[in-house]
Amino acid sequence: MRLVIASTSTPLQLARASRSRSAVEITQTYLRGLKSVEGRLGSFLAVDEEGALAQAAAIDARIAAGEDVGPLAGVPIGIKDNLCTQGLATTAGSKQLDGYVPPYDATAVARLRAAGAVLLGKTNMDEFGMGSSCENSGFQPTHNPWDPERVPGGSSGGSASAVAANQVVAALGSDTGGSIRQPASFCGVVGVKPTFGRVSRNGLVAYASSLDCVGPMAQSVADAAALLSVIAGPDTADSTCSQRAAEDFTTGLLPAEQLGSTPLAGRRLAVIRETTGEGVDAGVSAALSSAIQHLKSLGAEVEEVSLPSFAVGLPAYYVIALSEASSNLSRYDGVRYGHRAEADELWEMYGKTRHAGLGSEVARRILMGTYALSAGYYDAYYKRAQQVRTLIQREVGAALQQYDALLCPAAPTPAYKLGEKTSDPLAMYKGDLMTVNLNLAGLPAVCLPCGFAEQPGGAKLPVGVQMIGRAFGEAELLQLAHVFEQTAGVMAEARPVVHAATQ
Repeated sequence: MRLVIASTSTPLQLARASRSRSAVEITQTYLRGLKSVEGRLGSFLAVDEEGALAQAAAIDARIAAGEDVGPLAGVPIGIKDNLCTQGLATTAGSKQLDGYVPPYDATAVARLRAAGAVLLGKTNMDEFGMGSSCENSGFQPTHNPWDPERVPGGSSGGSASAVAANQVVAALGSDTGGSIRQPASFCGVVGVKPTFGRVSRNGLVAYASSLDCVGPMAQSVADAAALLSVIAGPDTADSTCSQRAAEDFTTGLLPAEQLGSTPLAGRRLAVIRETTGEGVDAGVSAALSSAIQHLKSLGAEVEEVSLPSFAVGLPAYYVIALSEASSNLSRYDGVRYGHRAEADELWEMYGKTRHAGLGSEVARRILMGTYALSAGYYDAYYKRAQQVRTLIQREVGAALQQYDALLCPAAPTPAYKLGEKTSDPLAMYKGDLMTVNLNLAGLPAVCLPCGFAEQPGGAKLPVGVQMIGRAFGEAELLQLAHVFEQTAGVMAEARPVVHAATQ
């Protein structure tokens, strides 16, 4: 008995069971496509061909036996390399964990397996999630499928690149300060940062525990919603995970022909003024303006709102994130697991291990975080940053009492050239300006393509709009994003330069 491909056109649905294609055949096709372009992209740190084919064969056997194989049966998925995968190396993009093979699956990964997804491999990332370009990986840079000379964004750059290039149908990423949304913008895919606690962090290699979120990246809103429906929900293994029951986020995502002429009538939206002024690329501004006009044509009322706290969110974020990173990464000392340097004395072993295993960006962030937590500076930095965090939560929360969603770019520029910012960390940090406030506030956001920014020579690079919703308001946010996607047709005729053939 064969899998049945749905008649709808989202990549996830097309990858499902078909009378003419088994799960094994679909997996083989995607593996061939993945390998055909991987040399130009570097999206993956590990491809588990043998394991993927075994998973697919098991799905075919269950279908033949008449069993329920789950909503993602046979769908090829990529997993960011900071999510534990049983029996498959998990390095978090760091030489410190080179060769580490977890004895268990992260909760999100286990739920994908239970839903029938086929895991093709582990995607590249900035080391321990610390970076915005996927150039800080301890192993290799990843390239943008729209222009291989440009970055895919980070830290979930490998997942974004793999989805954009059709190496996989969808992927999991993690978002500490924009690590799903910014690469989604750079690569022209859909990325969802859930409400903090909506998805379990169990099995996620920690960067900043009060900010980290696991979320989906896909080629369409419907596919992202389908993945989120599977991975969300309570988990006793994560004390910070919400007890809210899982729900089907695909409910209410209507096709374009059923939307009517003004499907957003009565919706009140607001553009965040502080994200549209000086420092925003002209192409990004033009794409956002076009998206706003389209939303108005669908019946939405779109205004402008001022959130002054956005200007101070970036420094507060980096104080909090790096302080938590300093604490979390202290475990990588060569004693328990991971890389261990040879030395005669214990303290010498600590120093040599961390020097050899951790990259320069990770070392920089650990040192900054340790300084912020040190005696005499705690009140001046960490405590004050937490006060700013509270201010941001109140201010954004108040705005969302007036509006159904807030809008802003996901990044101030389109994808930039590889190596352009590696020598200027502060310039790279500034690229997180549009995203970090939502992690501080713990709110959900969806990034989806809203247009293209033209470059010298005629090339076009994707631009993403960020839609921000109320806590645990993912369903309403995804419905809004889906309406925009279905009617705007931004990606209808667009395809990256590097694109794997899988049909």
